[in-house]
Amino acid sequence: MAQATEFDAIVVGSGMSGGMAAKELCERGLRVLVLERGPEIIPERDYSDNLAPWQTPNLDRIPQDEIERHYFRQFPGVGYAVKESNKHFWVKDDEHPYEEVEGTRYDWLRGYHTAGRSIMWGRQSYRLGPRDFEENQREGVAVDWPVRYADIAPWYEKVETFVGIAGEAEGIEQLPDSVFQPAFALGAAERTFKQRVEAAFPGRKVIAARVAHLTDATEEQRALGRGNCQVRNRCDHGCSFRAYFSSLNATLPAAERTGNLTIVHNAIVQGLDYDPQANRVSGVRVIDAETNEARMYTSRIVFLNASAIASALILLQSRSESFPNGLANRSDQVGRNLMDHVSGAGASGIMRGFEDRKVFGRRPGGIYIPRYANITENDKPYSRGFGYQGGAWPTNHADGQIPGIGREFKEAHRRPSPWRMSIGAFGEQLPNPDNRVTLHPSRRDRWGNPIALFEVRYGRNEEIMLEAARTDAIAMLEAAGCEQIASSPVNLTVPGNRIHEMGSARMGRDPETSVLNGWCQAHDVPNLFITDGAFMTSAACQNPSLTYMAFSARAANHAADLISQGTL
Repeated sequence: MAQATEFDAIVVGSGMSGGMAAKELCERGLRVLVLERGPEIIPERDYSDNLAPWQTPNLDRIPQDEIERHYFRQFPGVGYAVKESNKHFWVKDDEHPYEEVEGTRYDWLRGYHTAGRSIMWGRQSYRLGPRDFEENQREGVAVDWPVRYADIAPWYEKVETFVGIAGEAEGIEQLPDSVFQPAFALGAAERTFKQRVEAAFPGRKVIAARVAHLTDATEEQRALGRGNCQVRNRCDHGCSFRAYFSSLNATLPAAERTGNLTIVHNAIVQGLDYDPQANRVSGVRVIDAETNEARMYTSRIVFLNASAIASALILLQSRSESFPNGLANRSDQVGRNLMDHVSGAGASGIMRGFEDRKVFGRRPGGIYIPRYANITENDKPYSRGFGYQGGAWPTNHADGQIPGIGREFKEAHRRPSPWRMSIGAFGEQLPNPDNRVTLHPSRRDRWGNPIALFEVRYGRNEEIMLEAARTDAIAMLEAAGCEQIASSPVNLTVPGNRIHEMGSARMGRDPETSVLNGWCQAHDVPNLFITDGAFMTSAACQNPSLTYMAFSARAANHAADLISQGTL
């Protein structure tokens, strides 16, 4: 527990964006307090990536009755990642409840511990492109982003150099190249798929997935104790090699080495106090998750990085005479415009001619097909677009779930077999102020905080777009010469289920219609910054974590500049 209560900066949340904000602020010489609502994760104790399945109960499977009691929200979407040996990474749904407005559903998948969901993320890492910052204005949707790609590009570069992204330069305008380490190579079937699809559809590209895994660790990365990816596909259990990026593996150790970092665990933020005379956040109120002890911390600036949903709830709880509807909520946009990515459309098929090929290692990513709809292919009956993630594997690969046991089971995996190619779409959800999270009017959690109440629906645009994504997936597999093509009817994923929540305190140019300015700084409260997914003005269709970190680094350095200038 921190003995001091006054700091230069307080960062609420230790995950993807909070870790990056803390690192940048510490490196600028500020004394930084990170408040983490969950317990400490110690890799040597808490990671399970070096355990074999047979070293855990039930071959690492959680009993069904325990799933039904504690993890019923997780399993429809990410049950593949929740195991007996890593279940402590995932919030128990019954212990941290929330509700939805009747007729709607929302899956809020969380990790309350050091580094948050940066331990459990899928690690796909893509920049947003120039169009992604312009389409709201072009289409008259929601509000215009107050920044453009050129403003963010240098910060993408800075973050990527530190994080380590495996990928290849492709020169695709809508998916700008990153600073790359060597990519994980496509397999033989994937290379053939790429060749045939790109020949049949000249406006489409099939590229290697861009993933936050070290393949040629830099001197700085090794100095932080990080090593190259061992291609074991045990990432769901943590990584003892620190090869994939998480704030626990990288940004928090970098912040700690400055000597300016203090972390307090089990610190649940209940609200931010506001001083109307100074027009500043004057303090952060917390309650200890274990002892229920109440404490107050103060600082010159506050960064909210609790996640798009939790940060909105903190603002809504922070009512005062000056802000009766929640701190920094003069625009009434806090909690609104909640977005996720939408899936539920794709296809798979058998590719023959590769029976003599084998798989060596287990790559953390396969292929990615960047968005082409309304970019290289126009006149679509829907707005925006989608990208595909996928890959090809031998049908007798261990992931193929071949039945059997003993020698026959082992030998089945050695026999030649055709390969299965699969692709699934991730589509953009348009911002809608009626999609929102609010404070429940009566229900409280065990610490006395109002629980979240969700009202989020996908719109007709998302439905039409995913139907097109399914049709396009089938067409690409046919062009690649696949047989036995299978594609289920479109079944949109539940909002929140893709774990890319964003938009609840959006950026904008006008304080009347947005919460934050172009620096992720609250229009109404100058010493308050929000750099988790809440700031997103639109969702694009790319995985967003890289963008969160780039904006966090940019905002942290801007805040440090304002402090050095005496403005804050």
